[in-house]
Amino acid sequence: MKNPKIMYILISAFCVFAIIAGIYAQFIDNNNNTSSQNVQNEILEKSQEEIKDEFNEFFTNTLNLNGFDTTGIQKINNENDIVYSIYEIEEISDAYEVKMSIPVINIKNELTTTLNQVTQANFVNKANEILQKTDTENKTIYTIDYVAYVNSNILSLIIRSTLKEGTSAQRVIIQTYNYNLATNTEATLVDLINIKKLNKDEVNDKIIEVVTKANEEDEALQDMGYNQIFVRDLTSDMYNVDNTSSYFLGPNEELYIIYPYGNNEFTSKMDIVLFE
Repeated sequence: MKNPKIMYILISAFCVFAIIAGIYAQFIDNNNNTSSQNVQNEILEKSQEEIKDEFNEFFTNTLNLNGFDTTGIQKINNENDIVYSIYEIEEISDAYEVKMSIPVINIKNELTTTLNQVTQANFVNKANEILQKTDTENKTIYTIDYVAYVNSNILSLIIRSTLKEGTSAQRVIIQTYNYNLATNTEATLVDLINIKKLNKDEVNDKIIEVVTKANEEDEALQDMGYNQIFVRDLTSDMYNVDNTSSYFLGPNEELYIIYPYGNNEFTSKMDIVLFE
């Protein structure tokens, strides 16, 4: 090409085109990466059904120390772990079916004594009542099981009982205890939120999001004619972090926040908010 000006213009145009093409390719790549990340996040977000199925598999009547050394802990009974089954029974009669493994926190401390008394009041007394039952008209089915985990010096004990009396609805009761093994004090939900490095307001927002969605699904079933649908009071302050009483750190330090409505009513309904 003999005219140097034309050659210069063509080279400049080629360079501009190459720059534009590079920017466009980067933009497309970023969009694809963002889309892939969004899709991945959607895949990782578990449904309530999946969370509840996994939760129901936890109850193996065992303590999972996750490598925690309990050597320096003062125990009530030195022959057993810091959580163990103090009473196990499986008995069937015409009036009842009972299968239970009742745990005790085996740590010398005033707080653990109180927690064990709560277990006695909430579960053992009911079991003793059922074992005295002779009425065969309304058979009672009662189970108690538990699981315990240690994560970041926090001992989490979760106890579950199911109760079916005659034709009444099945009731599921969940009791959780969270004990700081380093300070010998109760671990609050805020403590666990801090361990997980979560934002308290964001945790509150997710709680409302989960229970609102669950309530909408139940109300939709009610509109379709289904009976005995559980309707939540979304204005209740029970959904505030500071008022939430059922929570624990799971097998891999996941934070579970539970709203077990069967603790106060005859229902097996519960909502579970999970932070992995």
